[in-house]
Amino acid sequence: MFAAERRQLILEMVRANGAVSLRELARVVQTSEVTVRRDVRALEAEGLLDRRHGGAVLPGGFTRESGFPQKSHLATAEKTAIADLAAGLVEEGEAIVVGAGTTTQELARRLARVPGLTVVTNSLLVAQALAHANRVEVVMTGGTLRGSNYALVGSGAEQSLQGLRVSKAFLSGSGLTAERGLSTSNMLSASVDRALVQAAAEVVVLADHTKLGTDTMFQTVPTDVITRLVTDEPPPHDDRAATELQALADQGVQIAVAGASGNPGGDQVPARQQQHQQRRDVSLPGPRRSQVPGSGLRSASMLGGEQPTGAERGRVADMRRR
Repeated sequence: MFAAERRQLILEMVRANGAVSLRELARVVQTSEVTVRRDVRALEAEGLLDRRHGGAVLPGGFTRESGFPQKSHLATAEKTAIADLAAGLVEEGEAIVVGAGTTTQELARRLARVPGLTVVTNSLLVAQALAHANRVEVVMTGGTLRGSNYALVGSGAEQSLQGLRVSKAFLSGSGLTAERGLSTSNMLSASVDRALVQAAAEVVVLADHTKLGTDTMFQTVPTDVITRLVTDEPPPHDDRAATELQALADQGVQIAVAGASGNPGGDQVPARQQQHQQRRDVSLPGPRRSQVPGSGLRSASMLGGEQPTGAERGRVADMRRR
């Protein structure tokens, strides 16, 4: 394929989907990521698209939201790895909420094997994935159906979540930055996601590396409310995504990287960041969890099942006295 043909196809994919990863572009045009990156730079110089961390988006700063058919074919391997790792955070008998999205749909397929689970969701796709699961109870919100992502939104969905209390919320979105946290392109979806967050003691964000550093219109979860991020390891050349992960870790977000070398199932930042951060489990400051009503004060080590150190216990006790 000639360069002009490649670039035309790349441009058509970005216009159709809003955002496409370099991996996906390289697969479709059947060339290397190095060549695709060069093509993306050329198209950006012409003002036809914008480069983002590990991908390309429509020009203008904020990406528009893609429909479900487009999203379902993007970063499929990454979403599968993220879902596998996130499912390990759920225990038997827990009550959780799961938001709408293709990554959360992958998570729901794995949750079907967790006995005694109660899942509250506004997503028809999540409910469908759990519909025939034995010993898993599915509770759906009310609301108005939003056809582009098969989710229930609006005041009916938000009101049905009032008074609800669960252990964890699993959410996805259109973009994630250390500065603004998780965001989405639709106001109604953002409003329901905020209601889901208010119902949970811990907030787990599922986002592949192409969403790192992408900022969209409506904030759903501020960074200081996110307990944990489950993501995939960025490609070696994607220094900006690695920098974003480091910034999130610096703000106290626990980073769980699917497929990271040396510890495929554990919490860590990518290996190339370890020289900047020797301690990879970052303690959560007390005010973070107190911003979610009723969640109390927690530390990252406590959330991971380890006992807090004496210094941590003293710090929490001191904050409670204040």
